[in-house]
Amino acid sequence: KQWYQRRVAITAGGPKKHLKRLNAPKKWMLDKLGGKFAPRPSPGPHKLRESMPLIVLLRNKLKYALTYQETKKVTMSRAIKVDGKVRTDMCFPTGFMDVISIDKTGEYFRMLFDVKGRFLIHRIKKEEASYKLCRVKAVKVVAKGIPTITTHDGRTIRYPDPLIKANDTVKFDIASGKAVDFIKFEPGNLAYITGGQNCGRIGIITHKEKHPGSFDIVHIKDSVGHSFATRMSNVFPIGKGKQAWISLPRGKGVRLSIAEERDRRLAAKAKEM
Repeated sequence: KQWYQRRVAITAGGPKKHLKRLNAPKKWMLDKLGGKFAPRPSPGPHKLRESMPLIVLLRNKLKYALTYQETKKVTMSRAIKVDGKVRTDMCFPTGFMDVISIDKTGEYFRMLFDVKGRFLIHRIKKEEASYKLCRVKAVKVVAKGIPTITTHDGRTIRYPDPLIKANDTVKFDIASGKAVDFIKFEPGNLAYITGGQNCGRIGIITHKEKHPGSFDIVHIKDSVGHSFATRMSNVFPIGKGKQAWISLPRGKGVRLSIAEERDRRLAAKAKEM
């Protein structure tokens, strides 16, 4: 009884329901002076710090609404779809590779990262909005001997191709809910970096280092010849060979140095003059 009373006394008062603006993920690019609080993403397929709530996307990025109440009216009108499903919760978390569809305007977007690790709302065509790429986190056999794979966005896909292993990528058809193709995690394939200091960069996998008891390291080379290394958990294959299965953002995932960025800006300014 004493243990139980002590246990209850130190238990927190339930799940947190607020998020201070200064504690919000920097990749949302919210201004410091826009209020004390930021919208807290609802529990969903992506982690809090690896997602962006719909209200930030609609109000702050796409400018379809000016206020909290306007955003609520937009989502409650059932105008916004995420991965083919209507989402009325304006704090629903959208994450990497999610497809946002707005049928009333005929616009489609894919959530990606820019080369500085910030969320990028990449405009895509209707044909490309019919599928998404999902990274395989685990392969397992569940009740009654049914083989399944679990993906980075919380999906469980039954009866996958037996050649699919952890860290591979599957091409997921949104309408049918099935994996129609897959990309192996192997040297020579194109990959997107989704975490760490190199988040947002794109390059070819060159080789993998195994470190028992620590993190496996993957070496990547981008299209201009720059090489870098990151943890295996940050690497998301997006194409076989050099051909990407999704449209890439401007810059093709190549990170420039500060001097290269400056030279490019000056060249653009000189061209305008």
